[in-house]
Amino acid sequence: SSSIIMLIQSLPGSTKSVRRVFLNLFLVLILTACSARESEPVRVGILHSLTGTMAASESALVDAALMAIDELNDEGGVLGRRIEPVVADGKSDIGSFVAEASRLIQEEGVVAVFGTGTSAHRKAVKDVIEAHDSLLFYPMQYEGIEQSPNIIYQGPTPNQQIIPAVEWCHRFLGPRMFLVGSDYVFPHVANAIVKDKLAAFGTSPVGEQYIPLGGMDFDAVVQEILETRPDVILSSIYGESNRAFFRALMDAGISADEIPVMSFSIGESEVKELGIENISGNFSAWSYFQSIDSSANRNFVNGFRSRFGSDRVIGDPAEATYTGIQLWAAAVNESGSVRPDTVKSALHGKTYTAGRGTVRVDSTNQHLWQVARIGRLLIDGQYEIVWSSGILPPVNYPASRTRTQWNNLLDELYRGWGGNWSRPGPN
Repeated sequence: SSSIIMLIQSLPGSTKSVRRVFLNLFLVLILTACSARESEPVRVGILHSLTGTMAASESALVDAALMAIDELNDEGGVLGRRIEPVVADGKSDIGSFVAEASRLIQEEGVVAVFGTGTSAHRKAVKDVIEAHDSLLFYPMQYEGIEQSPNIIYQGPTPNQQIIPAVEWCHRFLGPRMFLVGSDYVFPHVANAIVKDKLAAFGTSPVGEQYIPLGGMDFDAVVQEILETRPDVILSSIYGESNRAFFRALMDAGISADEIPVMSFSIGESEVKELGIENISGNFSAWSYFQSIDSSANRNFVNGFRSRFGSDRVIGDPAEATYTGIQLWAAAVNESGSVRPDTVKSALHGKTYTAGRGTVRVDSTNQHLWQVARIGRLLIDGQYEIVWSSGILPPVNYPASRTRTQWNNLLDELYRGWGGNWSRPGPN
Protein backbone atom coordinates (compact mmCIF):
# COMPACT_ATOMS: atom_id res chain seq x y z
CA SER A 1 0.00 0.00 0.00
CA SER A 2 2.77 2.44 0.91
CA SER A 3 4.54 1.76 -2.40
CA ILE A 4 1.38 2.51 -4.38
CA ILE A 5 0.81 5.74 -2.42
CA MET A 6 4.39 6.86 -3.18
CA LEU A 7 3.85 6.02 -6.85
CA ILE A 8 0.67 8.12 -6.97
CA GLN A 9 2.41 11.03 -5.30
CA SER A 10 5.23 10.92 -7.87
CA LEU A 11 3.06 10.68 -11.00
CA PRO A 12 4.83 12.82 -13.64
CA GLY A 13 2.88 15.75 -15.05
CA SER A 14 0.04 15.41 -12.53
CA THR A 15 -1.24 18.29 -10.45
CA LYS A 16 -1.57 18.16 -6.72
CA SER A 17 -5.35 17.91 -6.99
CA VAL A 18 -5.15 15.01 -9.45
CA ARG A 19 -2.78 13.14 -7.19
CA ARG A 20 -5.16 13.72 -4.29
CA VAL A 21 -8.06 12.24 -6.29
CA PHE A 22 -6.05 9.11 -7.12
CA LEU A 23 -4.92 8.82 -3.52
CA ASN A 24 -8.46 9.11 -2.16
CA LEU A 25 -9.76 6.52 -4.62
CA PHE A 26 -7.02 4.12 -3.59
CA LEU A 27 -7.74 4.61 0.10
CA VAL A 28 -11.45 4.02 -0.49
CA LEU A 29 -10.62 0.76 -2.26
CA ILE A 30 -8.38 -0.33 0.63
CA LEU A 31 -11.01 0.50 3.24
CA THR A 32 -13.72 -1.27 1.23
CA ALA A 33 -11.57 -4.39 0.89
CA CYS A 34 -10.77 -4.39 4.61
CA SER A 35 -14.42 -3.90 5.52
CA ALA A 36 -15.46 -6.75 3.23
CA ARG A 37 -12.84 -9.03 4.76
CA GLU A 38 -13.94 -8.17 8.29
CA SER A 39 -17.54 -9.05 7.43
CA GLU A 40 -16.65 -12.40 5.84
CA PRO A 41 -17.53 -15.47 7.91
CA VAL A 42 -14.81 -17.30 9.84
CA ARG A 43 -14.56 -20.81 8.40
CA VAL A 44 -13.76 -23.77 10.65
CA GLY A 45 -13.45 -27.43 9.72
CA ILE A 46 -15.47 -30.24 11.33
CA LEU A 47 -13.71 -33.50 10.46
CA HIS A 48 -15.23 -36.78 11.67
CA SER A 49 -16.36 -40.14 10.34
CA LEU A 50 -19.89 -39.90 8.99
CA THR A 51 -19.55 -43.30 7.31
CA GLY A 52 -17.68 -46.49 8.12
CA THR A 53 -17.11 -48.37 11.36
CA MET A 54 -16.62 -45.22 13.48
CA ALA A 55 -19.69 -43.34 12.22
CA ALA A 56 -21.91 -44.42 15.12
CA SER A 57 -19.40 -43.02 17.60
CA GLU A 58 -18.53 -39.81 15.77
CA SER A 59 -21.79 -38.54 14.25
CA ALA A 60 -22.87 -37.06 17.60
CA LEU A 61 -19.63 -35.08 17.69
CA VAL A 62 -20.62 -33.30 14.48
CA ASP A 63 -24.01 -32.46 16.00
CA ALA A 64 -22.35 -31.07 19.13
CA ALA A 65 -20.01 -28.95 17.01
CA LEU A 66 -22.86 -27.51 14.95
CA MET A 67 -24.83 -26.78 18.12
CA ALA A 68 -21.91 -24.84 19.61
CA ILE A 69 -21.43 -22.86 16.40
CA ASP A 70 -25.13 -22.04 16.13
CA GLU A 71 -25.18 -20.79 19.71
CA LEU A 72 -22.12 -18.64 19.13
CA ASN A 73 -23.60 -17.21 15.95
CA ASP A 74 -26.81 -16.35 17.82
CA GLU A 75 -24.59 -14.29 20.13
CA GLY A 76 -22.77 -12.52 17.29
CA GLY A 77 -20.15 -15.08 16.27
CA VAL A 78 -16.52 -14.14 16.90
CA LEU A 79 -15.09 -10.66 16.39
CA GLY A 80 -18.45 -9.64 14.98
CA ARG A 81 -18.19 -12.28 12.21
CA ARG A 82 -20.33 -15.38 11.71
CA ILE A 83 -18.72 -18.77 12.09
CA GLU A 84 -19.18 -21.00 9.05
CA PRO A 85 -18.66 -24.74 9.63
CA VAL A 86 -17.30 -26.86 6.79
CA VAL A 87 -18.15 -30.51 7.54
CA ALA A 88 -15.96 -33.26 6.05
CA ASP A 89 -16.26 -37.05 6.24
CA GLY A 90 -13.15 -38.97 7.31
CA LYS A 91 -14.95 -42.21 6.33
CA SER A 92 -13.25 -44.15 9.19
CA ASP A 93 -10.21 -44.28 6.91
CA ILE A 94 -6.73 -42.83 7.43
CA GLY A 95 -6.27 -41.78 3.82
CA SER A 96 -9.61 -39.99 3.75
CA PHE A 97 -8.83 -38.14 6.99
CA VAL A 98 -5.50 -36.93 5.60
CA ALA A 99 -6.98 -35.83 2.28
CA GLU A 100 -9.91 -34.03 3.92
CA ALA A 101 -7.69 -32.25 6.46
CA SER A 102 -5.52 -30.96 3.64
CA ARG A 103 -8.55 -29.87 1.61
CA LEU A 104 -10.13 -28.07 4.56
CA ILE A 105 -6.99 -26.03 5.16
CA GLN A 106 -5.79 -25.41 1.61
CA GLU A 107 -9.02 -25.17 -0.38
CA GLU A 108 -11.70 -24.28 2.16
CA GLY A 109 -9.52 -21.84 4.09
CA VAL A 110 -10.51 -22.98 7.58
CA VAL A 111 -8.66 -21.35 10.49
CA ALA A 112 -9.04 -24.37 12.81
CA VAL A 113 -10.06 -28.02 12.55
CA PHE A 114 -12.24 -29.73 15.16
CA GLY A 115 -12.13 -33.46 14.96
CA THR A 116 -10.63 -36.77 13.91
CA GLY A 117 -11.55 -39.98 15.67
CA THR A 118 -9.15 -42.77 16.55
CA SER A 119 -5.54 -42.11 17.50
CA ALA A 120 -4.48 -43.61 14.17
CA HIS A 121 -6.50 -40.90 12.41
CA ARG A 122 -5.17 -38.15 14.67
CA LYS A 123 -1.55 -39.15 14.19
CA ALA A 124 -1.94 -39.14 10.41
CA VAL A 125 -3.70 -35.76 10.39
CA LYS A 126 -1.15 -34.31 12.84
CA ASP A 127 1.44 -34.11 10.06
CA VAL A 128 -0.95 -32.10 7.86
CA ILE A 129 -1.88 -29.72 10.68
CA GLU A 130 1.75 -29.09 11.58
CA ALA A 131 2.87 -28.68 7.96
CA HIS A 132 0.34 -25.85 7.49
CA ASP A 133 0.83 -24.46 11.03
CA SER A 134 -2.92 -24.82 11.59
CA LEU A 135 -4.75 -25.76 14.79
CA LEU A 136 -6.49 -29.06 15.62
CA PHE A 137 -8.87 -29.54 18.54
CA TYR A 138 -8.90 -33.26 19.35
CA PRO A 139 -11.88 -34.33 21.53
CA MET A 140 -11.20 -38.03 22.08
CA GLN A 141 -9.63 -39.85 25.01
CA TYR A 142 -6.23 -41.12 23.97
CA GLU A 143 -3.09 -42.98 24.98
CA GLY A 144 -0.84 -39.95 25.54
CA ILE A 145 2.80 -40.19 24.42
CA GLU A 146 2.31 -37.13 22.24
CA GLN A 147 2.56 -33.35 22.42
CA SER A 148 2.13 -31.09 19.41
CA PRO A 149 2.25 -27.28 19.41
CA ASN A 150 -0.62 -27.37 16.90
CA ILE A 151 -3.04 -29.60 18.82
CA ILE A 152 -5.34 -28.87 21.77
CA TYR A 153 -6.03 -32.25 23.42
CA GLN A 154 -9.43 -32.24 25.13
CA GLY A 155 -10.05 -35.89 25.93
CA PRO A 156 -8.83 -37.68 29.06
CA THR A 157 -5.13 -38.50 29.27
CA PRO A 158 -4.03 -41.89 30.68
CA ASN A 159 -3.93 -40.56 34.26
CA GLN A 160 -7.48 -39.23 33.78
CA GLN A 161 -8.96 -42.47 32.41
CA ILE A 162 -6.86 -45.63 32.02
CA ILE A 163 -4.85 -45.57 35.25
CA PRO A 164 -7.79 -44.65 37.55
CA ALA A 165 -9.86 -47.42 35.93
CA VAL A 166 -7.17 -50.03 36.57
CA GLU A 167 -6.80 -48.89 40.18
CA TRP A 168 -10.57 -48.99 40.72
CA CYS A 169 -10.95 -52.41 39.12
CA HIS A 170 -8.06 -53.80 41.16
CA ARG A 171 -9.67 -52.56 44.36
CA PHE A 172 -13.32 -53.40 43.74
CA LEU A 173 -13.44 -56.16 41.08
CA GLY A 174 -10.21 -58.09 41.49
CA PRO A 175 -6.62 -58.29 40.20
CA ARG A 176 -7.14 -60.79 37.35
CA MET A 177 -7.67 -58.70 34.22
CA PHE A 178 -8.10 -59.68 30.58
CA LEU A 179 -7.10 -57.09 27.95
CA VAL A 180 -8.82 -56.87 24.57
CA GLY A 181 -8.67 -54.12 21.98
CA SER A 182 -8.80 -53.10 18.36
CA ASP A 183 -5.49 -53.57 16.56
CA TYR A 184 -4.14 -50.03 16.34
CA VAL A 185 -2.04 -47.60 18.34
CA PHE A 186 -4.42 -46.59 21.16
CA PRO A 187 -5.25 -50.09 22.48
CA HIS A 188 -1.62 -51.24 22.26
CA VAL A 189 -0.24 -48.25 24.17
CA ALA A 190 -3.20 -48.22 26.58
CA ASN A 191 -2.53 -51.86 27.43
CA ALA A 192 1.17 -51.14 27.90
CA ILE A 193 0.11 -48.55 30.49
CA VAL A 194 -2.26 -51.10 32.07
CA LYS A 195 0.50 -53.71 32.27
CA ASP A 196 2.87 -51.23 33.89
CA LYS A 197 0.22 -50.47 36.51
CA LEU A 198 -0.50 -54.15 37.11
CA ALA A 199 3.23 -54.81 37.48
CA ALA A 200 3.30 -52.18 40.23
CA PHE A 201 0.56 -54.24 41.93
CA GLY A 202 2.73 -57.35 41.55
CA THR A 203 0.56 -59.02 38.90
CA SER A 204 0.04 -59.24 35.13
CA PRO A 205 -2.89 -59.73 32.71
CA VAL A 206 -4.36 -63.20 32.41
CA GLY A 207 -4.79 -62.61 28.67
CA GLU A 208 -4.32 -60.04 25.90
CA GLN A 209 -5.93 -60.09 22.46
CA TYR A 210 -6.40 -57.71 19.50
CA ILE A 211 -8.71 -57.80 16.51
CA PRO A 212 -8.72 -55.58 13.40
CA LEU A 213 -10.59 -52.27 13.66
CA GLY A 214 -14.09 -53.15 12.45
CA GLY A 215 -13.47 -56.88 12.96
CA MET A 216 -16.40 -59.09 13.97
CA ASP A 217 -14.87 -62.47 14.86
CA PHE A 218 -14.45 -62.82 18.63
CA ASP A 219 -14.66 -66.59 18.95
CA ALA A 220 -11.01 -67.03 19.94
CA VAL A 221 -11.13 -64.06 22.33
CA VAL A 222 -14.22 -65.33 24.14
CA GLN A 223 -12.83 -68.84 24.29
CA GLU A 224 -9.72 -67.53 26.07
CA ILE A 225 -11.89 -65.51 28.45
CA LEU A 226 -13.82 -68.67 29.31
CA GLU A 227 -10.55 -70.50 29.96
CA THR A 228 -8.87 -67.81 32.06
CA ARG A 229 -11.97 -66.66 34.01
CA PRO A 230 -10.74 -63.08 34.73
CA ASP A 231 -12.23 -60.82 37.39
CA VAL A 232 -12.78 -58.09 34.80
CA ILE A 233 -12.26 -57.45 31.08
CA LEU A 234 -10.55 -54.17 30.12
CA SER A 235 -11.78 -53.28 26.65
CA SER A 236 -10.38 -50.78 24.16
CA ILE A 237 -12.46 -52.14 21.27
CA TYR A 238 -13.70 -49.40 18.97
CA GLY A 239 -16.56 -48.91 16.55
CA GLU A 240 -18.96 -51.55 15.28
CA SER A 241 -16.76 -54.35 16.66
CA ASN A 242 -18.27 -53.74 20.09
CA ARG A 243 -21.61 -55.09 18.90
CA ALA A 244 -20.02 -58.39 17.89
CA PHE A 245 -17.93 -58.56 21.08
CA PHE A 246 -20.83 -58.18 23.51
CA ARG A 247 -22.99 -60.52 21.45
CA ALA A 248 -20.22 -63.12 21.64
CA LEU A 249 -20.03 -62.70 25.43
CA MET A 250 -23.80 -63.16 25.72
CA ASP A 251 -23.77 -66.22 23.48
CA ALA A 252 -21.07 -67.72 25.72
CA GLY A 253 -23.18 -67.07 28.82
CA ILE A 254 -20.81 -64.42 30.22
CA SER A 255 -22.81 -61.76 32.05
CA ALA A 256 -21.80 -58.45 33.62
CA ASP A 257 -22.51 -59.92 37.06
CA GLU A 258 -20.10 -62.77 36.39
CA ILE A 259 -17.28 -61.06 34.45
CA PRO A 260 -17.87 -57.32 33.97
CA VAL A 261 -16.31 -55.25 31.20
CA MET A 262 -14.56 -51.94 31.87
CA SER A 263 -14.61 -50.04 28.59
CA PHE A 264 -12.44 -47.14 27.48
CA SER A 265 -14.48 -46.47 24.35
CA ILE A 266 -18.19 -47.02 25.06
CA GLY A 267 -20.33 -44.08 26.15
CA GLU A 268 -23.97 -43.08 25.91
CA SER A 269 -23.99 -42.72 22.12
CA GLU A 270 -22.49 -46.17 21.60
CA VAL A 271 -24.90 -47.72 24.12
CA LYS A 272 -27.85 -46.63 22.02
CA GLU A 273 -26.32 -48.24 18.94
CA LEU A 274 -25.30 -51.46 20.70
CA GLY A 275 -28.56 -52.03 22.56
CA ILE A 276 -28.84 -51.64 26.31
CA GLU A 277 -29.96 -55.24 26.75
CA ASN A 278 -26.52 -56.38 25.57
CA ILE A 279 -24.31 -54.32 27.87
CA SER A 280 -26.16 -53.03 30.96
CA GLY A 281 -24.32 -53.62 34.21
CA ASN A 282 -20.89 -53.07 32.67
CA PHE A 283 -18.57 -50.15 33.37
CA SER A 284 -16.96 -47.29 31.46
CA ALA A 285 -14.26 -44.79 32.39
CA TRP A 286 -14.62 -41.21 31.16
CA SER A 287 -14.38 -37.62 32.32
CA TYR A 288 -17.97 -36.92 31.29
CA PHE A 289 -21.27 -38.76 31.68
CA GLN A 290 -24.64 -37.33 30.70
CA SER A 291 -25.90 -38.10 34.23
CA ILE A 292 -23.61 -35.54 35.91
CA ASP A 293 -25.86 -33.57 38.24
CA SER A 294 -24.95 -29.90 37.77
CA SER A 295 -26.75 -26.86 36.41
CA ALA A 296 -24.13 -26.44 33.66
CA ASN A 297 -24.62 -30.02 32.51
CA ARG A 298 -28.41 -29.90 32.71
CA ASN A 299 -28.41 -26.78 30.55
CA PHE A 300 -26.07 -28.44 28.08
CA VAL A 301 -28.07 -31.67 27.85
CA ASN A 302 -31.39 -29.82 27.57
CA GLY A 303 -29.98 -27.64 24.81
CA PHE A 304 -28.74 -30.67 22.89
CA ARG A 305 -32.05 -32.51 23.22
CA SER A 306 -34.17 -29.50 22.30
CA ARG A 307 -32.10 -29.16 19.13
CA PHE A 308 -31.78 -32.79 18.07
CA GLY A 309 -34.63 -34.62 19.80
CA SER A 310 -35.60 -35.67 23.32
CA ASP A 311 -34.42 -39.23 22.66
CA ARG A 312 -30.86 -38.19 21.86
CA VAL A 313 -27.99 -38.94 24.25
CA ILE A 314 -24.55 -37.42 24.46
CA GLY A 315 -21.22 -38.79 25.63
CA ASP A 316 -17.73 -37.62 26.55
CA PRO A 317 -16.19 -36.89 23.11
CA ALA A 318 -19.28 -34.96 21.95
CA GLU A 319 -19.30 -32.83 25.11
CA ALA A 320 -15.56 -32.24 24.61
CA THR A 321 -16.21 -31.13 21.03
CA TYR A 322 -18.73 -28.55 22.22
CA THR A 323 -16.34 -27.38 24.92
CA GLY A 324 -13.45 -27.12 22.46
CA ILE A 325 -15.37 -24.78 20.18
CA GLN A 326 -16.38 -22.61 23.13
CA LEU A 327 -12.74 -22.41 24.26
CA TRP A 328 -11.60 -21.52 20.73
CA ALA A 329 -14.22 -18.77 20.40
CA ALA A 330 -13.27 -17.26 23.76
CA ALA A 331 -9.60 -17.25 22.76
CA VAL A 332 -10.40 -15.62 19.40
CA ASN A 333 -12.43 -12.85 21.02
CA GLU A 334 -9.81 -12.30 23.70
CA SER A 335 -6.88 -12.16 21.26
CA GLY A 336 -8.72 -10.21 18.57
CA SER A 337 -7.50 -12.60 15.87
CA VAL A 338 -8.35 -15.92 14.22
CA ARG A 339 -4.68 -16.66 13.46
CA PRO A 340 -3.86 -20.11 14.84
CA ASP A 341 -0.65 -18.99 16.58
CA THR A 342 -2.41 -16.06 18.27
CA VAL A 343 -5.39 -18.18 19.30
CA LYS A 344 -3.13 -20.91 20.69
CA SER A 345 -1.33 -18.42 22.92
CA ALA A 346 -4.64 -17.06 24.21
CA LEU A 347 -5.81 -20.60 25.03
CA HIS A 348 -3.01 -21.28 27.50
CA GLY A 349 -4.48 -21.32 30.99
CA LYS A 350 -8.00 -20.59 29.75
CA THR A 351 -10.87 -22.10 31.74
CA TYR A 352 -14.43 -23.00 30.81
CA THR A 353 -17.31 -24.33 32.91
CA ALA A 354 -18.39 -27.31 30.87
CA GLY A 355 -20.85 -30.14 31.37
CA ARG A 356 -18.02 -32.16 32.91
CA GLY A 357 -17.13 -29.32 35.28
CA THR A 358 -14.56 -26.56 35.07
CA VAL A 359 -11.71 -27.44 32.71
CA ARG A 360 -8.47 -25.60 32.10
CA VAL A 361 -6.05 -25.72 29.17
CA ASP A 362 -2.62 -26.62 30.51
CA SER A 363 -0.09 -23.98 29.41
CA THR A 364 2.69 -26.55 29.05
CA ASN A 365 1.21 -29.50 27.14
CA GLN A 366 -2.13 -28.08 25.84
CA HIS A 367 -4.21 -30.86 27.41
CA LEU A 368 -7.14 -30.25 29.76
CA TRP A 369 -7.18 -30.39 33.53
CA GLN A 370 -10.35 -32.39 34.30
CA VAL A 371 -12.04 -34.93 36.53
CA ALA A 372 -11.83 -38.72 36.07
CA ARG A 373 -15.06 -40.68 36.53
CA ILE A 374 -16.20 -44.32 36.42
CA GLY A 375 -19.79 -45.19 35.64
CA ARG A 376 -21.90 -48.34 35.73
CA LEU A 377 -24.42 -48.65 32.91
CA LEU A 378 -28.02 -48.83 34.07
CA ILE A 379 -30.97 -50.36 32.24
CA ASP A 380 -32.21 -46.91 31.17
CA GLY A 381 -29.04 -46.34 29.12
CA GLN A 382 -27.52 -43.84 31.54
CA TYR A 383 -24.49 -44.28 33.76
CA GLU A 384 -24.55 -44.29 37.53
CA ILE A 385 -21.32 -42.56 38.54
CA VAL A 386 -19.71 -44.89 41.09
CA TRP A 387 -16.43 -43.03 41.51
CA SER A 388 -14.93 -39.66 40.65
CA SER A 389 -11.66 -37.89 41.37
CA GLY A 390 -10.88 -34.28 42.03
CA ILE A 391 -9.66 -32.24 39.08
CA LEU A 392 -6.49 -33.87 37.74
CA PRO A 393 -3.60 -32.31 35.83
CA PRO A 394 -3.05 -33.90 32.41
CA VAL A 395 -0.05 -36.24 32.33
CA ASN A 396 0.53 -37.22 28.72
CA TYR A 397 3.67 -39.27 29.44
CA PRO A 398 2.98 -41.77 32.27
CA ALA A 399 5.75 -41.96 34.85
CA SER A 400 6.10 -45.74 34.58
CA ARG A 401 8.57 -45.28 31.70
CA THR A 402 10.82 -42.52 30.41
CA ARG A 403 9.77 -40.38 27.45
CA THR A 404 12.44 -42.11 25.39
CA GLN A 405 11.05 -45.54 26.27
CA TRP A 406 7.50 -44.49 25.41
CA ASN A 407 8.62 -42.97 22.11
CA ASN A 408 10.58 -46.12 21.31
CA LEU A 409 7.43 -48.18 21.85
CA LEU A 410 5.53 -45.97 19.41
CA ASP A 411 8.33 -46.24 16.89
CA GLU A 412 8.36 -50.03 17.17
CA LEU A 413 4.62 -50.22 16.55
CA TYR A 414 4.77 -47.81 13.61
CA ARG A 415 7.67 -49.59 11.92
CA GLY A 416 6.22 -53.01 12.70
CA TRP A 417 3.03 -52.02 10.93
CA GLY A 418 4.90 -50.89 7.83
CA GLY A 419 4.67 -47.16 8.47
CA ASN A 420 1.06 -47.22 9.66
CA TRP A 421 -0.66 -46.44 12.98
CA SER A 422 -2.76 -49.59 12.78
CA ARG A 423 -1.90 -53.12 11.77
CA PRO A 424 -2.39 -53.50 8.00
CA GLY A 425 -5.21 -55.80 7.08
CA PRO A 426 -8.98 -55.92 6.69
CA ASN A 427 -10.05 -52.81 8.64
